[in-house]
Amino acid sequence: MDGEAPRETIPTNLRLLIVLEEVARAGVPVTPTDVNAALGLPKPTIHRLFATLEEEGLLQRDLDGRTYSPGPRARRMASGLLSSLRIRTARQAILKRLSKQIGETCNIALPDRDAMIYIERVETEWPLRIQLPQGTRVPFHCTASGKMYLSALDPRHLDRYLAAAPLTDHTRNTITDADALKAEVEAIRAQGYALDREEFMLDMIALAVPIADPEGRLMATLSFHAPTQRFDLERALWHLNALRAASAELSRLVLEEG
Repeated sequence: MDGEAPRETIPTNLRLLIVLEEVARAGVPVTPTDVNAALGLPKPTIHRLFATLEEEGLLQRDLDGRTYSPGPRARRMASGLLSSLRIRTARQAILKRLSKQIGETCNIALPDRDAMIYIERVETEWPLRIQLPQGTRVPFHCTASGKMYLSALDPRHLDRYLAAAPLTDHTRNTITDADALKAEVEAIRAQGYALDREEFMLDMIALAVPIADPEGRLMATLSFHAPTQRFDLERALWHLNALRAASAELSRLVLEEG
C-alpha cells in the first residue's frame, strides 16, 4: 500500500473502517492480501471483513473476481461528504464565477463504476443550452469528463476497461475502437485535459480537467460544454487556464475541510 509497517493491534470495532480507509488510500482495485500488507491481520479475519463489506454494499468485487473497489454505498457516502453545506456553498460560488467567465454551463462530475455522474452544475444564461441535469450519468468513452477519468486509471485497469466495456456509438465522432481510444486517453494523460469533439452529442463540444484529492489523484472532474453554434474547440481551449484555476480552488476546498 504505502510502505507502512503492519499495525500490531487494531480495535475490533475499527477494523471495518480501517479496511475501507486502506482501499480508499490505494485508489485502484485491490485484493484482501494487498490491504492486509498494511494491516497484518490474520488471513481469515481480513477475508471475513471483506465479505462483510461486500455484503453491505461498501465494497464491490471487480470483473476479475479477485479485486475490490468501493461499492455503491461507499460511493454515496463520498458524494455526501463532498456535498456538505459549507463545501457546496463555496463550490457553487466557484462554478457560478467560472460559468459567467466562460459564458457556458459548467459541471462537476464524479466517477461511478460504469459512468460519470454530474453532482453539481451551473447553467448558462443562453436560451439555447444542452440539457444534462444534476444526477445525469454519462459514459466514460465519449465524454470529456469520462475520458479524463480514464486517463487517471492505472494502465492495467485501463486495459481491463477497454477489453470489457461496450464502446457504444453515440455519434459519428464516437471513438469505438479500443486501440484508438487508448491512444486518445494516453494523449489526455500527457496534456492534462480532455475534449469531447461531438462524440457524445452532435453539435456539442466539451472541455474537462481533473479535480485532485489530497493525495493528488483524480477525485472528480470539472468541465464545461457548449453548442457548436457558439463555440469551437480552439475557443474552448482559450478557457483552459480558467478551468484549471477553478479546479485548483475546488481541490483546496476538500483539503481545508479535512
